[in-house]
Amino acid sequence: MEVELLGMNFTCVLASLAERHLPENDCLLPLIAKILGYCIVAASTTVKLPQIYIILKHRSVRGLSVVAFELEVVGFTVALAYCLHKGLPFSAYGELVFLLLQAIVLVAIIYYYSQPLGAKTWIKASLYCAVAPTVLAGQIHPVLFEVLYASQHAIFFFARIPQIWKNYKNKSTGELSFLTNFMNFGGSAVRVFTSLQENAPTSMILGSVMGIVLNGTLVSQILMYRKPAVKKEKKTM
Repeated sequence: MEVELLGMNFTCVLASLAERHLPENDCLLPLIAKILGYCIVAASTTVKLPQIYIILKHRSVRGLSVVAFELEVVGFTVALAYCLHKGLPFSAYGELVFLLLQAIVLVAIIYYYSQPLGAKTWIKASLYCAVAPTVLAGQIHPVLFEVLYASQHAIFFFARIPQIWKNYKNKSTGELSFLTNFMNFGGSAVRVFTSLQENAPTSMILGSVMGIVLNGTLVSQILMYRKPAVKKEKKTM
C-alpha cells in the first residue's frame, strides 16, 4: 500500500520500521530531502521579517546597500521563473516565492526611508514591474531565458558584494539583521543537500554553494563588527 503525502513517499520507510530495522539510505535520504525542502519553504515565510522589523523600528536604512537589495529581487525573480519553467517540485523551490515577496516589500521600505527618490529609482522600479510578469510567465525566447538564468548567479553575487564591501569600508553593518542573514546561510546549506537528492540542475547546486560563502561572509561581518555591550558602572557611595 502506497503512503504518500505532499509528494513525500513514506511507504518504504514505514515498511522497514514495521520489520524493525532501519530504512536503507536510498529509501530514507529522498524522504529527508523532501521534509527539509518543505522546512525551508516554511522558514522562508519569515526569513526577511527580522530585517524589515529592524528598519521599521529604527526608521533607518543606515549601512544598507540599496543596490544589493534591488539585485536580490531580480535574482529571486529569475530563479523562480526558471524553476517554474523546468517544472521542478514545489519543495525544491517553494522558498523563492516567499523570499521574492518579502524582498519586494523590503525594497519598498528601503525606498520609503531613502527619501527623496531620484528619477533613476523610479525608472528601475517601473522597468521591473513591466518585465517581471513576462519573465515569470516564461513568455520569452527559450535561448534568452537560458541566458537570463545563467546570469542569475552573477546577479546574486553582485547582490551580496556591495553590502559586503560597504560593511568592510564602514567597519559596521548598520541596520543589517543577523537573524535574516543567518537564516539565509542555513537555508543555502540545507538546499545543497535537498538539490542533490531532487536531482536539480548542477547550476542550482552551485548557486546554493555560492550562497553559503556569501551569506556566511555577511554573518561573519555582523559578528566581527558588532559593538560590545556597554557595561554599566556600579555607583559608589
